[in-house]
Amino acid sequence: MPALELAQETGKLLAWRKKEGDRVTKGEPLLEVETDKAVVEIESPGDGILAGVRAQEGAVVPVGQTIAWLVQPGEAAPLVGAPAPSPQPSPPIRISPKARRLARDRSVDLTSIRGSGPDGEIVADDILAAAGSQRPAAPPTRLDALSSVGRLMAERTIQSWTTVPHFFVVREVDAGALVATREKLGPGIQQAHGVEPTYTDLLVALVARVLLKHPRVNASWTGEGIRLNPEVNVGIAVAVDAGVVVAAIHDADKTSLADIALRRRGLTERARAGRLRPSDITGVTFTISNLGMFHVDAFTAIIVPPQVGILAVGAIADRVVPVNGEPGIRPMMTITLSCDHRVLDGAKGAAFLKDLVEAIRDPQTWLESIAREER
Repeated sequence: MPALELAQETGKLLAWRKKEGDRVTKGEPLLEVETDKAVVEIESPGDGILAGVRAQEGAVVPVGQTIAWLVQPGEAAPLVGAPAPSPQPSPPIRISPKARRLARDRSVDLTSIRGSGPDGEIVADDILAAAGSQRPAAPPTRLDALSSVGRLMAERTIQSWTTVPHFFVVREVDAGALVATREKLGPGIQQAHGVEPTYTDLLVALVARVLLKHPRVNASWTGEGIRLNPEVNVGIAVAVDAGVVVAAIHDADKTSLADIALRRRGLTERARAGRLRPSDITGVTFTISNLGMFHVDAFTAIIVPPQVGILAVGAIADRVVPVNGEPGIRPMMTITLSCDHRVLDGAKGAAFLKDLVEAIRDPQTWLESIAREER
């Protein structure tokens, strides 16, 4: 069972993409694992034949425990104990439609009832007897079970909020130049690469370049000190059915706007399909959470340790603001930087946000090389 993140202790084997005895080539999809962050597609580490499968679909396996071998033709997998048993499905419950409705209304546990009908079928009288009364009970309270991703999101946000000393720096910025830059570069990128850059893509590119001037904001808190990360890997918060995952745009400071848009689209599609790769979720050094598409004006975001900052982005909306000393209408945007006070003080957070505001006001200058490339 591979370790896909530092804090991972187990992984749930969701599916084998190959069956025992199949030939496998290096890089070919081999299995799907659900970690605490996401469902990840694991590629084969080498060529061989899948043999000695010891973990079946649905099994929760400690990191590092052998789940199968890749052997060469004529070789056999080592004999180490007995193979892990396959999960056995529970026999179906035989129950009449009326009894099922009564059980739902009265919150009766069907697994505790022995049916008195033909072949052990549960009938209405069995439900009424178990409920102890023929009077309808109040509708049951619905409880949605958390997935691994949802459970970890809850655990990590609690851990971050209770252990990381957050403080917040807020700025309103005129996004007119950002809108104009997207309108100018977007059609060319769309025509050449088949993807339309979003405001998130532009912000990833700008934030990455501003982080180069502020390495402390791109750092990590290790518990023993501050690690200044040599790479600028910007994470994008992506909403999925199970919660939120953070997908990584690696080396975002060296990546063109077109490539950022292509990577973002691929990451989003894989995240929502539950097919993220290990590299998609590792190594993030700073995160952007954009809720502007949901018409949210402003919000604060919780830091994702060991990162020390996260940027919350609100919607671009027309507002009345002073323009050359007179009231005017401009497309304004609110951005909020959450900071870990163990690494960043107010001055450092404010200095980063000041440069980011300048980049948003004049993105063409900050993205000059990209603008030339995409013309």
